[in-house]
Amino acid sequence: MPQPTSQGPHLSSPDPTLRSADPTPRSLAPYRRPLNPYRLLLAHPGARAFTAGNLLARLPMGMFSVSAVVMIAGSRGSYALAGAVTATGLAATALVAPWIARLVDRHGQARIAVPATLFAALGSLALLLCVRYGAPDWTLFAAYAATATTPNTGGMSRARWNHLLDGDPAALHTANSFEQAADELCFMLGPMLAAFLCGTFLPEAGTLVGAVLLVTGMLTFAAQRSTEPPPHPRPKSRSPLHAPGIPPLLAVCLALGAVFGATEVVTIAFADERGHRTAAGIVLALQAAGSCGAGLAYGAIRPSGPTARRHPWCVAAMTALLTLPLLAAAAVGSLTLLAGALLVAGMATAPTMVTTMALVQERTPEGRLNEGMTLAVTGLLGGIACGSATGGWVVEHLSAATGYAVPVAAAATALLMAAVSRTPSPTPSSTPSRTPSRTPH
Repeated sequence: MPQPTSQGPHLSSPDPTLRSADPTPRSLAPYRRPLNPYRLLLAHPGARAFTAGNLLARLPMGMFSVSAVVMIAGSRGSYALAGAVTATGLAATALVAPWIARLVDRHGQARIAVPATLFAALGSLALLLCVRYGAPDWTLFAAYAATATTPNTGGMSRARWNHLLDGDPAALHTANSFEQAADELCFMLGPMLAAFLCGTFLPEAGTLVGAVLLVTGMLTFAAQRSTEPPPHPRPKSRSPLHAPGIPPLLAVCLALGAVFGATEVVTIAFADERGHRTAAGIVLALQAAGSCGAGLAYGAIRPSGPTARRHPWCVAAMTALLTLPLLAAAAVGSLTLLAGALLVAGMATAPTMVTTMALVQERTPEGRLNEGMTLAVTGLLGGIACGSATGGWVVEHLSAATGYAVPVAAAATALLMAAVSRTPSPTPSSTPSRTPSRTPH
């Protein structure tokens, strides 16, 4: 309590405004409940609006492949054709996505993402019409390849957080964790929604609803111009592929993608062997749920030390936990026990992906953030394709239980590459922060 002074009695008591704003005694201040970091994150002006639009546009990413397989296989009676069409779309995305991301960095999100999304939606509708009216098989490949122009919605959202948070390490950690949890949620709900729509209404319903959600969400996202990062028409930096530390990180992404692709195929085969193929979606959803919950918990804490030091530990935890599904499948053979093992193993996924994407942001040169993160996603997609093929081969020639050794081997490879990628330090030009006084997390 301030003491009375000769300047007047009104200075002898604290400001009542300050007293009402913080009634907690100073001695009890350390025991006050901390504010929810996610509430603080979404309290930034415009954050809720662009997040809602982005989530709406991101949900179809988990719908399109399932919808295409159901639609094509149901109409043409060939899962091989359906798989080949979706694989073609994956390959086209790996080629086109980095180019779209580079245009986004140079010309702005709204200017590029909206027409690219509309073109991709037209590709989805073309696929629907080709299947519906019995067009030749080659038209299916051409139509689905056109969907490769879909922008990396998750990368654009992370770029907005980086711009909005001005490179604040703690806030960016929370934002990256939130985005990873959103990814897991979308890829958990998307296939379930697609299967429900295709099974309840029409085989084409999943593709049609997915296209509508994609366009609506992207238009909502792009309309939030106040949070859009400024374009960089003439970036002074070279491609992220030449940035220190990025190539080994892309190798890590490739190996992590193999983990996801192999786990999905092997789990479906394992459930099918036991006559519960329909339960495979629920088992995989549990893995995504474990990752989603862990991602939100990871974002609520402030891990110590630089990201490059934490990264190998996260990958090591992921490698160790992936041995649980292998043991559950090989030693016990119970689908219920496998589901629990995948739930626990999934808890290491989000922290690993959060630290991986944080390193990509730190090491990507200025003005090329969307391109750098899209390259990481492209690595994941390539790994998913390789992991799916390898897991399928092991299942066919050995057994589904043995197939769970493939994700463990892929995670161990990712751990080796993470140890290599730890060495380079981000250069000043590659650090996302625009406030040099802050230390990157």
